[in-house]
Amino acid sequence: MQIDKSEYGSYYGRYIDLVNGIPQIDLWESGLMDVLTLMNNLTDEEALFRYQDGKWSVKEVFGHMMDTERIFCYRALAVARGEAEIKGYDHNTYLDKAGFDRFSLSSLKEQYGTTREYSKSIFSSFTREELLRTGTVNNAVFSVRAMAYVIAGHEQHHLHIIAEKYLPIITLDAS
Repeated sequence: MQIDKSEYGSYYGRYIDLVNGIPQIDLWESGLMDVLTLMNNLTDEEALFRYQDGKWSVKEVFGHMMDTERIFCYRALAVARGEAEIKGYDHNTYLDKAGFDRFSLSSLKEQYGTTREYSKSIFSSFTREELLRTGTVNNAVFSVRAMAYVIAGHEQHHLHIIAEKYLPIITLDAS
């Protein structure tokens, strides 16, 4: 399924472009496997790594990805049910208050799996009409179906950042 640029705000194109055209069921499964594989290959200590002062730890990146997925699921549900306008959120404030570093990787993995199962469930419950329904989200027009692609693309975006900025140093330190 190809998501048209008219179905989402231009800022989110950087996420949707990473996954556009991939069948929705494949988005959920491959993304989850990518994240779980990464989590399984890190220790709790390695997941606390920050590649630079002021940057998030790997655990915080995972937490941010979950928060974003949860929020976009809510937004999708709200738009599918007819809400016309939904406010944005400050991801830094959410992250500061969440304390993701206190969770074990095992706990984060469980939360991630549960979050993903909910996402699959909610998006598969929408009718074609609901998937095409639009509303204003964070001052941009969105279709419900585009929000699934934002979730998946956002996840891929952060997996790329982890691979580029975190893993080379974590791997080097482990040698």
